[in-house]
Amino acid sequence: MKRLSTTAKVFNGVLAVAGGRRDPDRAWDKLVNQALDNTGGDLAGSEAYIADYRFLFDCFVESDLSPLGWVSVNGEARGRLENRFRILKTIAERPEIARERVTAPIFVTGLPRTATTLTHNIIAGSQGHRGPLLWELHYTDVEVDEATRAQRVRSVSQQTNGLLKFSPIYELIHPLHPEKPEECVYILPHGVHQQTRATMPKYWKWLQQHDFTADYEFLKQALQVLQHGRPRARWVLKTPEHLNHLDLLVRTFPGAKVVWTHRDPVTVMGSVCSLVETTSMLHQRRVDPHDVGALWLDVLSSATERGRRAQPQLPAGTVVNLPYHAVASDPASHLPGLYQKLGATWTDLDEGRLEKVMERPIRDRRHEYTLSRYGLDPDQVHAAFGDYQNLVAGLSR
Repeated sequence: MKRLSTTAKVFNGVLAVAGGRRDPDRAWDKLVNQALDNTGGDLAGSEAYIADYRFLFDCFVESDLSPLGWVSVNGEARGRLENRFRILKTIAERPEIARERVTAPIFVTGLPRTATTLTHNIIAGSQGHRGPLLWELHYTDVEVDEATRAQRVRSVSQQTNGLLKFSPIYELIHPLHPEKPEECVYILPHGVHQQTRATMPKYWKWLQQHDFTADYEFLKQALQVLQHGRPRARWVLKTPEHLNHLDLLVRTFPGAKVVWTHRDPVTVMGSVCSLVETTSMLHQRRVDPHDVGALWLDVLSSATERGRRAQPQLPAGTVVNLPYHAVASDPASHLPGLYQKLGATWTDLDEGRLEKVMERPIRDRRHEYTLSRYGLDPDQVHAAFGDYQNLVAGLSR
């Protein structure tokens, strides 16, 4: 299956003819003003957020965006700004939201392609648990009327359907559904998830110096808004990003538990690079697979090392290590023990849900990838990850 559809190529051609010269300064000012107008929000409290996101916006512009990429980056920036203004306005209007307690949330993390999504779906679907739905991450708000809810779900559905029209293979790589739990990167403004759309060395360097404290506080504010006035449930969140910030995560959310999924990084790397190449082709005019491989070997090995350094410094029992096979191949045997470590209870209802949750779209050979396409080989991956392979092998026994 092609990574980029004929529809995407035609769309790029039409936009290239009609687009004219890009003016990033004018475009950015327009995005901010539209976001303010659409939400009735204001700039107070978002000055640093806006400045940092403008830096990211400029990095995207410098990455040689395709016409489709330009439209996508502008649309996402507007959506994130609107959600930021909406959240802060809601809290300003209802100050009691800031006193909401986010109690002992569960964070699922690990390298991409290590069953983090499956683990997240299983735990978030258990009684007393809840994961933020994709549409809620785009439109973070207190309870709204049914018509508004339906309109917002439709809006997100149009976005996901558009993605599949431009890149049908995405349904095989990472299916998205507006009314299912999704990653909290849709709230966290910065991180390596932004590098999935374009290879941006300057942004990668900036990320390594960025203070993520305000980003995680914003995630907490979003959860406070989403739980306000609704039935109480224990939050279950997920993204590989958290590997880089385990200490900050626990400081922001005292009592949090972390499920760290593990898998052989040689198996992981090819799949991750394939996903990134596909997403980058939707945004950049030219994508060099070797650049993708070099960047993401650094990104993922660095994240693993940071997570391993942080883990011993966390309160005992905070991190629960979960090998890939335990959830992907034999969850019925392993998940009751996982739940016990999380302070949760595995029930007959959870057992009965497993078959449905474990269902996957038909996977076939249309999604193929090799390490060599990305300028990598197993020895390079082993060297980058060091003795992490020993940890994975020990957990898999």
